[in-house]
Amino acid sequence: MKKIKQNGFVLVIVILAIAIVGLEMFVLAGGSNTMLFQADTAYLQAVERNLVVSGLAWTKRNIRDEGGKILDKAVELDITDMDVRSAALSVIVSAPLNEEKEVRINTLCSRARQTKSSKNKLRIGL
Repeated sequence: MKKIKQNGFVLVIVILAIAIVGLEMFVLAGGSNTMLFQADTAYLQAVERNLVVSGLAWTKRNIRDEGGKILDKAVELDITDMDVRSAALSVIVSAPLNEEKEVRINTLCSRARQTKSSKNKLRIGL
């Protein structure tokens, strides 16, 4: 008889251990989802900054080279060399009278279920 009681006790301990491990996995999975969301957000912010800087550099170079040919036109830039999967970059250069040239840089990037878009308006002094 004594052996039957010990086997039942061991079985209860094993079931409790499995339940505790399952609860720990549930808590850790929630934490990892939060970390993944934050990592995706940081990635999107970095991609957005890179796109804005690239658009600004393209604008400065092409204003000098092409002059008025690119004014007041939306230009979609090819960003395949940047190795960003879901992203778009467009630049619009305008030149108000008696003022510095102005550039609008529109970016769109996405990763997983997050999408980040921005519209930046900057003045360029050459």
